[in-house]
Amino acid sequence: MAKYLLLKYYRGAPEPVNCVPMDQWTPEEISDHIRFMHDFAARLEKTGEFVDGQGLAPEGLWVRYDGEGRPAVTDGPFPETKDLIAGWMIIDVDSRERAVELAGELSAAPGAGGRPIHEWLEVREVMAAPPTITE
Repeated sequence: MAKYLLLKYYRGAPEPVNCVPMDQWTPEEISDHIRFMHDFAARLEKTGEFVDGQGLAPEGLWVRYDGEGRPAVTDGPFPETKDLIAGWMIIDVDSRERAVELAGELSAAPGAGGRPIHEWLEVREVMAAPPTITE
């Protein structure tokens, strides 16, 4: 088994087929989308493939260590819109092929007009252990 991170973006990658921004969806369209996400996760819970997932707000802060007791906090520099992560899901599956299969299903979440978004998802394997360095 290997864990994979499925990343959803507000924008970025090639344009999705149904690319109406979520802030222009009706309340029913948003509810349908969220219900799809919950149903998808519930199905994967039953098969033991779901680990965790969350949606994220579009705004955030940048924080870094700036000396003892002084974390620097700023609302910038601003990443490009394509870099804003909308949400994520971690799955635990038997193969990379299964991760790709599930990402394809997740890409069909409904959007404006109830039509599938066909959004692009980034699929990244979670490292099981630190890499071994040989010299």
